[in-house]
Amino acid sequence: VANVVVFGTGRVGKSALTVRFLTRRFIGEYGDIESIFSHNVIVDGRDITFNIWDSPETSLYEKRVQWADGFVLVYSICDRASFNAVTKLIQFIKDNLGMDKVPIVIVGNKKDLNHRRTILSEEGRLLAFTTACQFYEVTAAENYHSILMVFHRLIDRILASKTSIKRPAGIKGIVKSMSAVFTRK
Repeated sequence: VANVVVFGTGRVGKSALTVRFLTRRFIGEYGDIESIFSHNVIVDGRDITFNIWDSPETSLYEKRVQWADGFVLVYSICDRASFNAVTKLIQFIKDNLGMDKVPIVIVGNKKDLNHRRTILSEEGRLLAFTTACQFYEVTAAENYHSILMVFHRLIDRILASKTSIKRPAGIKGIVKSMSAVFTRK
């Protein structure tokens, strides 16, 4: 199970992105409706249940951050304020969780509106690089496969973070076992 929160300011395409992933369909208009979707997919041969919390921008940030295993942070490539909000969200998430490495994918949406672009792809890539996140530019309106890639790469990061959390105890166990073997006479 992977609990995913989709964050971003209003009208950046959070719901369109989520619904495109869940149904392969694009729906252009959404209201401010809070929804939690559950969806089963097979990623690299593993059956994964995604619980996706898609909600308006304003409420319950702390509660959602604590609930989530990973995050999709969406901005519109045509809206500078939405990009700046993503920058602040990354810091908020990392501060709230007390961790530096958090499974986060930054998504620049509305690539089909390139003629209205105000945020360069390089800015998104640089933000992702400097914050140890992944980055994709997509268009929920025109392409299902790029949306699928966003969620598949996020699940890879979530699974990697869950195994890295468990790993230290395993290493300590191995060290204890090795010590026990070599100290016997």
